[in-house]
Amino acid sequence: MRVITGSARGRRLKELEGQETRPTTDRVKEGLFSILQFEIEGRRVLDLFAGTGQLGIECLSRGAAKAVFVDQRTDAVRLIQENLALTELADRAEVICGSALDVVARAHGTFDIIFLDPPYQTGLLEKALEQIAAFDILNPHGIIAAEHPADRPPVSPTETCRLHRTYRYGKIGLTIFRRAENHRNEGETP
Repeated sequence: MRVITGSARGRRLKELEGQETRPTTDRVKEGLFSILQFEIEGRRVLDLFAGTGQLGIECLSRGAAKAVFVDQRTDAVRLIQENLALTELADRAEVICGSALDVVARAHGTFDIIFLDPPYQTGLLEKALEQIAAFDILNPHGIIAAEHPADRPPVSPTETCRLHRTYRYGKIGLTIFRRAENHRNEGETP
């Protein structure tokens, strides 16, 4: 598992042992960053269910302003911190050990890109999408990238966030949601 491009290009990231964490495959990761390549620089990123942190780290390497990583496993949090140190990107990162849903509920600020890759078959993807919509943490023109089983794509969490497209990589699906341009976060001035 390597960083594809940017300031940390080619750096090998550490992985968690065991079967509890399912890292995003290289094929899906390359497809995802092909989709997002012009949308990352200067953006705020939230990597929920971060695992190894590879998606947020890839964004930081490509010029994202900040990335917040969330995982409830302490070994995953330690590994994310190690990977950030290896890539020399820790200065623009925040790593939180806790429930993704709780973090969304008390998020300070909003995000331009949100990655969702929870364990399959847990229902956490749908719950996370609902929480993101309920707490309105996605900026105007923001993007949610959700990984899921190819045969079970998620539905749009709200009318303000529309399904852009679902991609299929074998048994893995990747759905991109985009926040509608004409919907603004409450309190934002036009």
